[in-house]
This record gives sequence, C-alpha cells and structure tokens, in this order.
Amino acid sequence: MSGVAEPVRKIAILGGGPGGLYAAALLKRLDPDREITLWERNAPDDTFGFGVVLSDETLGGIESADPVVHRALQAELVRWDDIDIVHRGRTLTSGGHAFAALGRRRLLELLHERCRALGVRLIFRTAAPPAAELAADHDLVIAADGVHSTTRTAHAEVFHPRLTTHRCRYIWLSADFAFGAFRFETAETGHGIVQLHGYPYARPAHGPGASTVIVEMREEVWRRAGLDRLDERASARWCAELFAPTLRGHPLRSNRSAWTAFRTVVNEHWSHGRIVLLGDAAHTAHFSIGSGTKLAVEDALALAACLTEHPAPPDALAAYEAERRPVVASLQRAARASLTWFEDLAVYAGQPPRQFAFNLLTRSRRVTHDNLRLRDAGFVASVAEEAGVLAGTPPMFTPFRLGGLTLRNRVVVSPMDMYSAVDGDGTPGDFHLVHLGARALGGAGLVMTEMVCVSPRGRITPGCTGLYTPGHEHAWRRVTDFVHTDAPGTAIGVQLG
Repeated sequence: MSGVAEPVRKIAILGGGPGGLYAAALLKRLDPDREITLWERNAPDDTFGFGVVLSDETLGGIESADPVVHRALQAELVRWDDIDIVHRGRTLTSGGHAFAALGRRRLLELLHERCRALGVRLIFRTAAPPAAELAADHDLVIAADGVHSTTRTAHAEVFHPRLTTHRCRYIWLSADFAFGAFRFETAETGHGIVQLHGYPYARPAHGPGASTVIVEMREEVWRRAGLDRLDERASARWCAELFAPTLRGHPLRSNRSAWTAFRTVVNEHWSHGRIVLLGDAAHTAHFSIGSGTKLAVEDALALAACLTEHPAPPDALAAYEAERRPVVASLQRAARASLTWFEDLAVYAGQPPRQFAFNLLTRSRRVTHDNLRLRDAGFVASVAEEAGVLAGTPPMFTPFRLGGLTLRNRVVVSPMDMYSAVDGDGTPGDFHLVHLGARALGGAGLVMTEMVCVSPRGRITPGCTGLYTPGHEHAWRRVTDFVHTDAPGTAIGVQLG
C-alpha cells in the first residue's frame, strides 16, 4: 500500500437544480477524465419559482471558476441598484444596493448546455437510486436533492437534521412586466397585514419583461382571508387584486405555486462516508435575505475547490464543511432576523415612514447604519431629519421611544449583581446610591438596577437586594430621586428577580 489517496473519478449527483448542475460542470471542467452522472426526476424544462437573485460575490466566484458560464450569465442578467419600500401610500427609495437576477428556467438551460458540452451525463425524468446504493460504486455522491432531501431523511441518524417551520405563509408568482427596483410593499387588510416582495428577472428588450412576485403573510392572516381554501389559480387572482395598482392591472402567473410555510434546515453534519449534502439539502435561508440558489452555487464552488486541494475524499469533505459552515451559519442568523422582522411586521407598521423603511433595510443586521450610509447617504440623512436628529449625531446618541418612555440616547447600563444589600436583609444602601448614581451621571439613557428580589426566599444570597418591604421602597426611592434630580434625562429601571 502506497498510502496515496485515490482520486475522485466517478461521481453521482442527485438533483438537477442549479447547485447540482453547477457542481457537475465545475468538477468535470477541473478533471475531464471524471465520469459524472446527474439524476433529475423532473423534465429538463420543469422548474419551480421564476427569478433567481445572485450577488456580486457569487458572480465573482463563478467568473474565477468558469469564465464560460460567467459570460453566458452576463448576457442574461438584469441589474439594478434601488429598493422601493411602499407603506401606507408612500414610496421611499434607497439606492446603491447592487442586485442581479435572471430567470430560473434560463439559468437551468445555461447549465444544461455547459454540462453537456463538458461531457456530463444528465438523466431526466428518472428518480435517482438511493445515495447509499450509489456510494457502493462511486467515489463521491453529491446529494443536491433539495429542502425535502430523501438522502438527508434516509441518513438522519448521521446528519442529525433540525427542521424549523415558521409562522408565515408565502406563494411564488410572476408578473409579465419588469419592476424598476426591488420592491417591498405592505397592504393592511381587514384580515391583517400582507406583504409583497418583488424584483425583475427578465429584460424588456423584446417584450414587457418579467418580475418575481412573492406574497407573504402570517398564518392566521392567511386563514382569516380564506386563502387556505383557494386553489392555485384563485390564490393568484386574489393576490393580483390586492396589489392591482402596483401590478398595473397585470394578472399574476403561477407555476405549480402553493402556499408554503418557510422551513429552516440545519444539519449537524454535512457528509457521511462518500455522501455529501449540498444546497437546500444541507441548509436553507429565508428568501428575504438571499436565494437558495446563491448558497447552493457557492457550496458547489467550495466543494470543487476542496476536492482539488485535498485528493483524499474524507479530507476534502471535512475541508468543505469547515469552510462553508461558518459562512452559512452567519447567513442563517441574518436570515432568521429578517424572517422574524417580517413575521412581526405589525409591530413596526405604525412607525413614521422613513423609520419604517430604515428598519426594513437594516432588519437582518448585516446592513448597518454606517453601511447603509455608504450606499445611500441621502436616504440615511432623510431618516435622521424626519426623526428630528441633529446632523452628524452618531446613532448611539439618538433618542429611542419605548412605549410611553423616550430615552435620550441608546446607551443602556446593564444590570450588575453586586450582592451588597445592608445587613443581609435586602435593603439597598449608600453603595447602591453611589454605584447607580455615578452611572446615571455619566449620561446613559437608561440605567438598570441589579436583580431585585420580590420575596426573602427569592434571593440568591443574603446580599441580594429586595423590594418587598416598606423599608426597601424607601431606600430605593432615595436612589431614584437622586437620579431624577441630579441626572435629568436619564431613566432608571428595575430588574425584578
């Protein structure tokens, strides 16, 4: 035995979506002697959804890995910079965001052509053999079989998947004209708030163009509106009527469109022997922050690179997961924040127009105040002006309204357990007056007390403060009176334990 790893020569790919096809093309291009077979149970021109959004980062990776595919994409992409936010009859626009999209069907056609030109064997209208069976006579099996992955299910004891179903229902539709920007729009109905996410994906060179239209709402709103009882065609008509002005009277087209609750997929492991998960089979991120296609294509880029750098498949798969997992986890955190924002949209609906728009744009926490200012300084300045904030004021020092309370800034001194109650009976003393008073004098918008217990038995130690006797009330009033008198503008709050 020489100890030299056998090269990956024979590869099976389950699933003919963009991720699986691009992995096939890359791996064949890197080593033309490889025997690569891809199975797709649907016909070549069957596809779900309409437009696909790709980031400049993803396109840069494609250009480096396969200039032929990149050139083909460049001829098809629709590009734009603006986001339009429509809420309560007002449209606010923010620029500098740089998007690129194309039709999913056209993307698949380009990848089919590239795979065939390179010599990849494509098998359509045929269910793939089980991954474990293929692993017996293939060097590598790539499971790109989607969010409902049979491979992941069959080997759940190894991959340890966690699937979380969320609180909104959404449907993918298409309009036969091109929006001029990425569009977020709310409609406040008698059933609750309904939101539209729309973006162009086809140029109007030889026709009106086309746009993806996703309509989303909370589960209870969906049921109150009776949409759980409507079929595909009636659902599309209902959405078109609700957003008729935005759609300029155009109908909405469906394509096996069904109301779906988004499901976040997380796997503890992405590989098992010669089997590796890719794309939605391994992970998902809500469509409001990034397309599954983008993630799958980036997975394919990373997997191909790792197989080149690490000849032994186990090493390559370990490197692939080590490289991609932190990137995916970061995007999933951002996607969860974005998803939650839309789930809780009713909480923000009453905000002033520019504040609402600003919060929508920064909902994922990946776009910060400073980042948004780099993209569109004028928009950020208009938000500050609407809020009455002096020009040049850092965000930390802008007011914050919390119910009926307005904090003068966003600096909060967090609770600090000091275990310094007088005589062990829970009474705050001079220490607390000095400790909390000094922090209030520092100018924080809100100073929080340490944990204050509501009964003698509720204390962790005899030094924990309490608020369950008249003496405690009198002692705490001494502290709060000092803050209100000597540090006007600072609020003081109590943490009850």
